[in-house]
Amino acid sequence: MTWLVRHDPVPAGRRFRDRLSRPGIFRLPGAHNGQAALQARAAGFKGLYLSGAAMSASMGLPDLGLITIDDVCFFIRQVAGASGLPVLVDADTGYGEALNAMVTVRRFEEAGAAAIHLEDQILPKKCGHLSDKRLALPQDMAAKVAAAVRARRDLVVIARTDALANEGLDAAIARARLYLEAGADAIFPEALTDIDLMRRFAQALPGVPLLANMTEFGRTPQLTGAELQDLGYKMVIWPVSSLRMANQAQERLYAALRDHDTTAPMLGHMQTRAELYETLDYFGFEGLDASISRSLLPPGSGGGD
Repeated sequence: MTWLVRHDPVPAGRRFRDRLSRPGIFRLPGAHNGQAALQARAAGFKGLYLSGAAMSASMGLPDLGLITIDDVCFFIRQVAGASGLPVLVDADTGYGEALNAMVTVRRFEEAGAAAIHLEDQILPKKCGHLSDKRLALPQDMAAKVAAAVRARRDLVVIARTDALANEGLDAAIARARLYLEAGADAIFPEALTDIDLMRRFAQALPGVPLLANMTEFGRTPQLTGAELQDLGYKMVIWPVSSLRMANQAQERLYAALRDHDTTAPMLGHMQTRAELYETLDYFGFEGLDASISRSLLPPGSGGGD
């Protein structure tokens, strides 16, 4: 079924919230565009994550808070629209202060986001696993969270704290409690550097839905979803994994094309035309318009007609 005729009567935020209420950890792989979202859905995932770093890198930009609300809405519409899955969106710092965060909430929810997370950095913000991050005052971040909650309809609001590196674990926990008092639905403790810290954070906030970030090449140890569940976490993201894989594959392609003057040596590594059309439900789209004759794939397209 193409997204043109898919109508889910339950808002995305409510579907995300419903999944959080069920037993088990909610696994949210990153999807940096609509094609990745379709592939993740085909693999059986029930929710997705849209990373600010992945969106920025897709646009050829570093993750320094350079993308805009409109940029992110473009990605939300394709990822949520193509997959029909509830999508957690990286809202960075909310693109400003309290009023800006309220605008962000409205625009993202209208674009199809199910949940967002806001972080307690100030601009220019950095990836949570880099050094020398600058933090907002706890009360300023709490005010931003309260504003976001006030502006939402069904959206799940997750507060992220990057305070561990600068202020220590106790301060990060204190910030999390303040953000929960302001109305946050869940907490995202970023860049916890070992399993003991992860366990202690969870023990300090019993019953609070916590999100773990399993980004590669970062400061947090790589754990499975099951291991994180045992530590007390309710959600896990793999934010940039799809982009990293796609980028390395593209790098190999361009090197081969430069060296061989043809893509022929890379054909065995490519998604075939038939596989692409199946992922996109190409013929499903054709079937919606009786004026379009069903296409025949060229010989050697990797399957199909």
